[in-house]
Amino acid sequence: MRLAWGELRDFRNHTQTRVEPPPGLVVVVGENGQGKTNLLEGLYYLFALESPRASADEPLVRRGAESAFVRGEVITETGKLLIEVEVRPSGANRMQLNRSGVRRKRDVRQVARAVFFGPDDIAIVQGDPGERRRFMDAAVVALWPAREANRTAYDKALRQRNRLLKEWDRPGAPDSLEAWDDELVRTGVSLLRDRAEAVGRLQDETADTYAEISEGHALEVRYEPSVEPGPDAEDRFRARLAERRPDELARRSTLVGPHRDDLALRVRDFRARGFASHGEAWAGALCLRLAVGRAVAREIGEPPVLFLDDPFSGLDPGRRRRLSASLAGRGQAVLSVPDRAQVPEGAEVWTVEGGRVQAA
Repeated sequence: MRLAWGELRDFRNHTQTRVEPPPGLVVVVGENGQGKTNLLEGLYYLFALESPRASADEPLVRRGAESAFVRGEVITETGKLLIEVEVRPSGANRMQLNRSGVRRKRDVRQVARAVFFGPDDIAIVQGDPGERRRFMDAAVVALWPAREANRTAYDKALRQRNRLLKEWDRPGAPDSLEAWDDELVRTGVSLLRDRAEAVGRLQDETADTYAEISEGHALEVRYEPSVEPGPDAEDRFRARLAERRPDELARRSTLVGPHRDDLALRVRDFRARGFASHGEAWAGALCLRLAVGRAVAREIGEPPVLFLDDPFSGLDPGRRRRLSASLAGRGQAVLSVPDRAQVPEGAEVWTVEGGRVQAA
């Protein structure tokens, strides 16, 4: 899978940009603030229909413009896909796939796959458990886009159950709590299984890539669920809810479920959060994203497009060289770097200045 061409109009600081990346490695060079990260973000938007950097679309639209436009053609083993998106600062975006309107993001995500890494991803390793839960859910969507509905359903059940607990101010438990227990268990078990399967797909890929980049050091990845998934997961979930019922009524919050999960990451037999060096944490986060790419490739039979924003900045020279070598054979990859000294050998180079892109 590869991006044949992409266009950005009024996207961040890109007034009008068109690029035609070749297969293999493309490196975008530019000083900070010139628009290289915005370029990667816009091209990734074609695949994900959302930004990896912003939770809302309003910041994506250039100041003074009514909408931003993102267009591009993705070539897969089964044919060509023309994706067109009007990004609106408020309200629903307009999306088209091969000139036909699209209402659900998953209709595009099923056929066009990409993985994005950015400097903020170091929080997966060094941040709180919520960052790792978001990573696991993103991995699930990358592998099986339709399964995003499982997390959405669980989040809805969790919000409703928490609202009920928060508003209850009488002795005992509310009568309707059992009904929300049923919904929480039903949706939660699906999410637990999704996460367990996704992490299972990533474990070996992450360990192998990390060892390749860090000269043999191991990165252990293990799912730490609030409720162990498996054939009896529903029974265990219900038992844990019954066990924590007094605490939940006292704290007015749901204390059992996938929203309490974590992802254990260990380097050199130490928990990465708190013990890994900056370089180890950076390499760990990068390898997790690369592992998602490899897992997707195995799932669909062709590699997704990789967008790696400033991937070398947290790595020492040795890790940079090994990462460059590791990218060979991973399909099309678009990287951003601040200067030419970080450009891997054999890559096509683009320069970005003031939102304008030129082939070097």
